[in-house]
Amino acid sequence: MPTGGPTGGLVLRQAIRGQRRRIIAASLLGMTHQGCEALVPVVIGATIDTAVATGSSDALLRLLLLLAVLFLVLSTCYRTSARITEGSGELAAHRLRLDLAARVLHPRGGADANRLPGALTSIATNDARRVGSVATVISYGVSAVAALVISAVALLRISVPLGLLVLLGIPPLLWLGHRISRPLERRSETEQERAAHASGVAADLVSGLRVLKGMGAESAAVARYRTTSQDSLSAALRAARSRAGHEGAILALTGVFIAVIAVVGAYLAMDGTISVGDLVAAVGLAQFLLGPFQLLTYVNAELAQGRASARRIAEVLASPVSVEDGHDVPDSPAAGHLALRGVTLGALRGVDLELPAGSLTGVVARDLAAAHDLLVCLAREADPAEGAVELDGTPLTSLDPDALRRVVLVAHHDADLFESTLLDNVRAGADDGSPAVERALGASAADDVARLLPDGGDTLLAERGRSLSGGQRQRVALARALAADRPVLVLHDPTTAVDTVTESRIAARLREVRRDRTTVLVTTSPALLAVTDRVVVLEDGAVRAAGHHTELLAADATYRAAVLA
Repeated sequence: MPTGGPTGGLVLRQAIRGQRRRIIAASLLGMTHQGCEALVPVVIGATIDTAVATGSSDALLRLLLLLAVLFLVLSTCYRTSARITEGSGELAAHRLRLDLAARVLHPRGGADANRLPGALTSIATNDARRVGSVATVISYGVSAVAALVISAVALLRISVPLGLLVLLGIPPLLWLGHRISRPLERRSETEQERAAHASGVAADLVSGLRVLKGMGAESAAVARYRTTSQDSLSAALRAARSRAGHEGAILALTGVFIAVIAVVGAYLAMDGTISVGDLVAAVGLAQFLLGPFQLLTYVNAELAQGRASARRIAEVLASPVSVEDGHDVPDSPAAGHLALRGVTLGALRGVDLELPAGSLTGVVARDLAAAHDLLVCLAREADPAEGAVELDGTPLTSLDPDALRRVVLVAHHDADLFESTLLDNVRAGADDGSPAVERALGASAADDVARLLPDGGDTLLAERGRSLSGGQRQRVALARALAADRPVLVLHDPTTAVDTVTESRIAARLREVRRDRTTVLVTTSPALLAVTDRVVVLEDGAVRAAGHHTELLAADATYRAAVLA
């Protein structure tokens, strides 16, 4: 991934380039449609001069037939062009969503730093849609400009002054329209930022709704969201006022311009310079020009909002990665020997720790920050500020992050379940048809959970598993981690919400199912620590003691207080 990522302009150009053929096809059809519409008042003016004024029935029929052909062509071109342009916008937005998803899910991380999940969702939906709209309106803009040029040429044939008036008046109008759109662009970016933040806060509150109710903190949560939502509303209203002012100003300018054309045409007709039919054509063309100008106003507004959204998308795509890339891959099969050598990161201070291959090791850390930083190091979500973490003698920094995570799985305490069936959740990280799934269900006691559900393992877990109790969710999450069957598995407090009897059963089965595979239990659970080969105690960010669980209980009062509290 390049260090200096894409800019907003590059995001826009790539969105347009990806739909280049469709945009060209839609532009050609749009130009044909607008050209035919511009010719309609010209043909009507010719009908007045060559058929009505002379009383020629043949000329009248010919010109009426020409009008019918023009309407047939313009309606067909309009329908086809609209279908292609809308498809271009949807495809461009879809590809942007894929790029955003790939960046957020990239093994080197970083895209979700300081961003709420709801904010990322808003960027991948609303902002991607607005940038996709740019691919849609490009052909509209080309068609509108073509209509202006065709109208100017037609007016030149009627009267050189009228044609020059249009040709010389269009560039200043377009320039003024661009200048007027600047405030809209700024306010649209602020609107999207506030909307994304409000979405993030809403998603955050909904995910923790049961916790908030349990704490009686609903009023505080509502107040927080009300403030955030009010900020979003204010930004949206400012953007709406800016858009209304932008469109009003453009319409006023174009209205004055069209009125000038009509007045000049009327003066030329009164002077005898042009015929009555030419005057009708000129007035008709002046009225027709309102459509292209309105279309350009719409295009200008969409471009302004698209530029603002493109910058927000570019910020995500250009997010600095959390860890540097590595090119080596772990041995296959990996032995699973982990070693921390003088690791310093966050709350960790020069940690030296050996986790032998095939061992079951417990880690007790009363400081939650130290436990978290240890997990972050082992998962390589961040690299140590000092020291190194090694897998089978190879520093993790030299390993490809994706290949590393196929060997080392770190299952965090707060792992979410997916909105899918229980079995689909368990199979998420397992190979198809893997026998490890059945073993994992039994070892985690998740098979008991399945038996209690109406459709067993095929029961849909609604609300990302919140239809289950806390202990049931933990058992399903543990089953998912075990079913992945990685050479190295790190579990953080996997049974805090499970009853004592079930926890003891899980502890015994866990040792069996992970036999000869490296397993690390970061926990203070006596039942889990009792089945480990060795327990390491972290205090003040460093290893303070190590030994068997029973030995530490007997000899270490601090350890005893930590695990029996």
